[in-house]
Amino acid sequence: MTSGATGGETGGTGGAPGVTVRRVGERALLVELADAPAVTALYARLRAEQAAGTLGGVEEIVPAARTVLLDGVTDLTALAARLRTAPAAAVAPTTGPLVEVPTVYDGTDLGEVAALWGVSEEAAVRIHTGPEYAVAFCGFAPGFGYLSGLPPQYEVPRRTTPRSAVPAGSVALAGPYTGVYPRSSPGGWQLLGRTALALWDTGREPAALLAPGVRVRFTAVRG
Repeated sequence: MTSGATGGETGGTGGAPGVTVRRVGERALLVELADAPAVTALYARLRAEQAAGTLGGVEEIVPAARTVLLDGVTDLTALAARLRTAPAAAVAPTTGPLVEVPTVYDGTDLGEVAALWGVSEEAAVRIHTGPEYAVAFCGFAPGFGYLSGLPPQYEVPRRTTPRSAVPAGSVALAGPYTGVYPRSSPGGWQLLGRTALALWDTGREPAALLAPGVRVRFTAVRG
């Protein structure tokens, strides 16, 4: 990953609304976007261009909540201008591999989440297992994917007081995202259940089961 201080905005004027491109070090660009759906759309487009060899030698593309970092850029000015003037793209359906996550829905916060949604615990499980999710970006801990796909009306706040230790495999919610804790760690997300699936395994290639673009389905199983 290229290091160095973030430089000023680049790429000229008259760019697409809600898009800012900044130079990072000597060979990287940081694209700032309006929201997570815009990140998803841009990331999908850039990965397709990278696969087709039309992205100017970019080596790595790293999405986050509202940014996309491109590292290994050979012509910063030209690519920045193209990124800033590209029209906003619709979010294309995710076509990455599908990972099924068998989940025992007995989490400590399941009842509280159900109450926030105004439904029974059984209905809350049906709501959570209904969508197909996609890994929007990764962070917090190795193997932790931020999964988008839950309808906006089901967003829930983080806990006021984080737990000092959340068990590995915990399936949880916070804001618009679902996540699965790959290892025991502190955390303030709402716990819905648990899975025995190994999200992070250094003896596996790749070590992370979840990566940006991967599709995810949660299925309810008995403990």
